[in-house]
Amino acid sequence: MMEWLLVLAGGAIGAPARYLIGTAAKEHLRGPFHWGTFLANMAAALLLGFLVQAGTEDALGRTGQALLSTGFCGALSTWSTFSNEVHSMASARRIAGAAGYVFVTVALGLGLSFAGMAVAQALW
Repeated sequence: MMEWLLVLAGGAIGAPARYLIGTAAKEHLRGPFHWGTFLANMAAALLLGFLVQAGTEDALGRTGQALLSTGFCGALSTWSTFSNEVHSMASARRIAGAAGYVFVTVALGLGLSFAGMAVAQALW
């Protein structure tokens, strides 16, 4: 029961963080690119890579993993919104833009996850 509450608490922080990132991106970054979703997903990828590695080093314990990895990062990142945005772009016949969005999101997300892991590994 305690882990469930930690996931809930982490999600309660991650969801507003995602909202604030999206709001700030709309205000400061113009253009057809979906900056809010992209930046939230990249931040989550970097942080989750760090947290996963920290977990393998037993630096956070089960409670830290539930709160931060599952709760916070789970609410901060969004595959469903990303998928909807790609579908929207493709439906509007912006195929090259949709393909580029997929490629950049997946490639950079993986790279940031590995970078986060490397930072955590260097610390422990």
